[in-house]
Amino acid sequence: MIIGNGLIANLFKNNDEEKVIFFASGVSNSLETDKSAFLREENLIRKTLEENPEKAFIYFSTCSIYDSSKNGSAYVNHKLRMEQIVEEFAPKFLILRVSNAVGKGGNPNLLMNYLVNAVILEKEINIHTLATRNLIDADDVKNITLEFLKKNNFNKIINVAYLENFSTTEIIDIIETQLNKKAKTSLVKSGQSYLISIPEVEVYFQENNLTNKEDYLCRMLDRYYS
Repeated sequence: MIIGNGLIANLFKNNDEEKVIFFASGVSNSLETDKSAFLREENLIRKTLEENPEKAFIYFSTCSIYDSSKNGSAYVNHKLRMEQIVEEFAPKFLILRVSNAVGKGGNPNLLMNYLVNAVILEKEINIHTLATRNLIDADDVKNITLEFLKKNNFNKIINVAYLENFSTTEIIDIIETQLNKKAKTSLVKSGQSYLISIPEVEVYFQENNLTNKEDYLCRMLDRYYS
């Protein structure tokens, strides 16, 4: 069973199975403040858990909870609360905290979608020179999730992110090279950076020869934006 229709939910449309719930619906905007949006996700989670107590529940959360600039925000508090509900009421669960997923389609406000579109449309981009972001190929999110399911590895909270962060300038430089187009940028000395611990998934990238961060980013641009 797949709950949701966005980038993450659509990853599993060919892997849908009766005994597993892939819950990827609800609030995805880290700047959200609308209480009704948070309540809709909470009600849907509670309803889904109540109606499917025998199924494994996969909840896609966010690595934004590690971002100090979002500490205490309505979004982070909401996501932590949803994780607590899943832990409390799902006998068999996986909570996957995902970093910035890059894939085909999805919300135009997702980081990579926004940057690529800004370069193409020649819109000015404010580059926060102290900021870094962790980008992960959506297909890797899917593969890592399915590996945990195959191993029957449940009742855990796991960070699903790439081995290293990318600075905003690194991302822009590679986008310019791939698109053969110069970005309009304005440098701002500000921004946040936070590290994400990934002991459970690090081996995935090593086994699949995905350890070169520049190659990894170029591969995502080729696959989704060429």
